[in-house]
Amino acid sequence: MPFPPSDHASCGDLLCREDASVLTGDSPGGAVGLAEFPDESDESIAGFIAAETDYSPGFDYPDRFRSKSLDSVARQEAVAWILKVHVYYGFRPLTPYLAVNYLDRFLSSHRLPQNEWALQLLSVACLSLAAKLEETLLPSLLDLQVEGAKFIFEPRTVLRMELLVLNALNWRLRSVTPFTFINFFVHKIDPAGKYARSLVSRVTEITLATTKDIKFQSHCPSSLAAASIICATDEVKDLTYVNPGIAASWCVGLIEEGIANCYQSLKRVIVDSKRREPAMILPQLRVTTPMNMGPSVSSSSSPPNKRRKLNDNC
Repeated sequence: MPFPPSDHASCGDLLCREDASVLTGDSPGGAVGLAEFPDESDESIAGFIAAETDYSPGFDYPDRFRSKSLDSVARQEAVAWILKVHVYYGFRPLTPYLAVNYLDRFLSSHRLPQNEWALQLLSVACLSLAAKLEETLLPSLLDLQVEGAKFIFEPRTVLRMELLVLNALNWRLRSVTPFTFINFFVHKIDPAGKYARSLVSRVTEITLATTKDIKFQSHCPSSLAAASIICATDEVKDLTYVNPGIAASWCVGLIEEGIANCYQSLKRVIVDSKRREPAMILPQLRVTTPMNMGPSVSSSSSPPNKRRKLNDNC
């Protein structure tokens, strides 16, 4: 099935015309993002703050969901699936966050075909890329498609979609996210480390919850991390009170207004409401080739073999 015409990005972007050099080291973009981040310090954290917009969707991305040019419900379902697979395999918290970051950055600059399978294929590819970057023990591409995956794509189709995502992101996978700042900010309010473990755990929970709501794409990662830590600190009576003004003093580049706005959104949407979305259960199907990227999945209607959980993820 061919891709429909797109007024946002050319269909050629999605037809996998990449040169083989992008998979070898020959492409200048091939090594981008592979270097390790420097040790945490005031200077390096300030550098991350200065660069964080380079790893975020376009500024108009949330508005496109409000105007209905992008489907917010479909995105919610994609994010919910990524989070469920994260729990199923015990992935590190950064893995699903990166997967959603890749998905949002891709959608910010590319238009997918209006088909039910397209966003799921993108979700599988983004989660696979994030897991390859962060995890030490990985399921196969077929085994990754668990927890209510509506379509099962053949590995070669997922790999081709991964290449499209890599090119769309300019091979910049090691993104600046709220997790870049969490340990540094926690140390600012708890230098002795007495509550560090519980604070990081709670901030991680809040941060992952924000992936479900597109409105948090309007907040930069550093503000989101600082606001999440304020929320977590509010729940620990023995810690000194922290407000957005104090948080803004932690590092050059932090903005009190941005932290305050994010904090209010977190309190209203994540912390105070404490709502829990019901589990989304979708039937599993096998489909024939969904797009002109070559044969993609088996036409068999039989369910895939039972998946084996990984118990030794670091």
